[in-house]
Amino acid sequence: MDWHQLDLSPRITAAVRRAKLKCVQDVLCVSGLDLQRLTGLSRSDVQQLITAAATACRPHPPVPALLLHRGECRRLESGLRLSVGCPVLDELLRGGLPVGGVTELSGESGAGKTQLALQLCLSVQYPTQHGGLNSGAVYICTEDVFPSSRLQQLISDQSCLRSDVPPTLISRLQFSDHVYIEHTADLESLQVCLSRRVPLLLARGAVRLLVVDSVAALFRCEFQASDWLERTKQLLSFSSTLHHLSQEFNTPVLCINQVTDVFNSSDDTLGPLSSNVSPALGLAWANQVMVRLMMRRLQETVARGNQRSALRRLEVVFAPHLARDGRDAAVWREGVRGLTGSECTDVQH
Repeated sequence: MDWHQLDLSPRITAAVRRAKLKCVQDVLCVSGLDLQRLTGLSRSDVQQLITAAATACRPHPPVPALLLHRGECRRLESGLRLSVGCPVLDELLRGGLPVGGVTELSGESGAGKTQLALQLCLSVQYPTQHGGLNSGAVYICTEDVFPSSRLQQLISDQSCLRSDVPPTLISRLQFSDHVYIEHTADLESLQVCLSRRVPLLLARGAVRLLVVDSVAALFRCEFQASDWLERTKQLLSFSSTLHHLSQEFNTPVLCINQVTDVFNSSDDTLGPLSSNVSPALGLAWANQVMVRLMMRRLQETVARGNQRSALRRLEVVFAPHLARDGRDAAVWREGVRGLTGSECTDVQH
């Protein structure tokens, strides 16, 4: 951007050019005192310069909270969603994961949570017209080794899963180059990762999806039952970091969570009404997520050609924009697909 395009007096513009500051980013990367020294401008002139530079970098004008509350004004990307890569599941989620906010996906071991997370790591790399965000993903593992072989299998079968995308576009995408993997063995290393490495990737535009798999593992192993107060403090600090990253970089955050048994389901409102399990970490964590999804593995199986899969069900537990509902699904070689009406009739008991 040329300096004459900013709302600045010719005197300030001339001083900036004499200081050989080439762009607005150069101004924002220098302290106010250094700008005074470099340009010879007064403190008030430097403040005017910084304000003009910051305004030029802002993609959208600020929106008053009252207008947002009344629904009279919406941000440009308020309706943007990250597609799951399956029309049936996208219909359940009204287009996919919301770009701003924390989404939790919980379920028992083997339900298909990681499968869906890997699928999203590939979906995010597509252009927006195909449900992606045209960027990569960072995947933080807290308990298991990253399933790289399964990721490669999903990549090789993308043309089968995403028949809506031109094959030439799929062949051009270097999927594995844009999935950044982190392993954190304790809460301290997790916090370092979220406060240093992840913001750097987001700021550079290298990623637009953050996955934590799983959120319960570290909080369960590092705290005893008597340490509930300290655990809650750490949990709130962790969730605050996630919300900050999501809002600052307009990025969807997906947290994989474990489940606990519920002995009296009539008293539980944190999980699906039809389930005897509830997402781990209790009410303190439930209040930190915007969308809560649960993946369940059922007793039935479904067949397609020479492939067989245990029947799954993806359910919406709560969300501000979604009704409590669910869709049957299966995990195939190419990924997780929701089942249509005709496929549901082929379920074997």
